[in-house]
Amino acid sequence: MHAKTLIGIFFMLGAMGVLPMIDVIAKYLGQNGIPVLQIVWARLALGALVTLPAAARRGGLVPERPWLHTARACLLMAATFLFFSALKFLPIADALAIFFVQPLVLTALSPFVLGERVSLRRWIAVGVGFVGTLIIIRPGMGAFNPGSLLALGSGTALALYLLMTRKISGQAPAIVTTFQTNAIGGLIASALVGFVWVAPTASQWGLFLALAVIANLGHWMIVKAYDHAEASLLAPLAYTEMVTSTIFGLLFFGDFPDGWTFAGVGILIACAIYISTVKERAAATP
Repeated sequence: MHAKTLIGIFFMLGAMGVLPMIDVIAKYLGQNGIPVLQIVWARLALGALVTLPAAARRGGLVPERPWLHTARACLLMAATFLFFSALKFLPIADALAIFFVQPLVLTALSPFVLGERVSLRRWIAVGVGFVGTLIIIRPGMGAFNPGSLLALGSGTALALYLLMTRKISGQAPAIVTTFQTNAIGGLIASALVGFVWVAPTASQWGLFLALAVIANLGHWMIVKAYDHAEASLLAPLAYTEMVTSTIFGLLFFGDFPDGWTFAGVGILIACAIYISTVKERAAATP
């Protein structure tokens, strides 16, 4: 294996190792009286400040298509808000497991939004993956948990966000796009957060900043990973985030997924990897 490929793998595994800390911080802040909207505000507004210098050096402070970037920012806000809300009801690993429906939603919507062709095999994989999601949620078995719907909504919102991201891919450096999305989302959140604002302690301000830094570091590492290795190799590595989330959930909150959750996650991962493989083969066909 080439050294460049190994660097890509290193960056991807590193990103999957640090990104679950966002969920740990968000869950901890939520359990200690900080409203979800305020946590989302910190993620976006402080994230914009962190990426501001790099975006300014590249002349990317003002987006060329503001309405498109505003729509993306709203979808990212919705995905973040719904996922952080789900963490109030579910362990981190369980919420992330349901959130993994995102690649399936992305595949199902791509023909209608992007005009991409989806083969019968990929439609079957989407259907089987949905069954995996039902295994995780297990509707009708025991008390209804609203966190399941919140995590499902988060995965759907992020799928729509990624669809819009594909439409503008290659038009600006990744750090510029990241700043613009954070800045617009931060402005929207700033207009709303005053209605629920709770004065943070000094340590909570520190966690706010850590949330923004870790989020941007993780996404920068993902971009660097794709600069060094092929998408077909890196895509399955994204699911190592489930391992890290399970470890963090156990260490910080004493949570551990049950066997049904692991079974559903296994089905989701298998279907997503299969869909990714089919896409790569299709793309390689003249």
